[in-house]
Amino acid sequence: MFDVKKCLKLKNVAVFAGGVLFGTAGVKVLGSQDAKKLYINCLAAGLRAKECVMTTASNIQANAEDVLAEAKEINRARAEEAFGEEEEAAEDFTETTEKAEDAE
Repeated sequence: MFDVKKCLKLKNVAVFAGGVLFGTAGVKVLGSQDAKKLYINCLAAGLRAKECVMTTASNIQANAEDVLAEAKEINRARAEEAFGEEEEAAEDFTETTEKAEDAE
């Protein structure tokens, strides 16, 4: 008669043995010279990508600093213009009050 428990045990043993075999072969493959060449090439590509990203980030930062400086200059010019208008208004008010006092 067919025993299911024995079959499952044999299956588990076979899966375990296959895993051990695959793991052993995997370690040898991962430690081979070809795999090391692959690791080195991947790392070199990563370093090139990092350099490209850092260059782009530096360019963006420089452009942002230029934009900020121009924005500050615009605000400074507007503030001077507004201050000049306030001084003119104050002078006009002073002249008007002096004329009104002289007229009395």
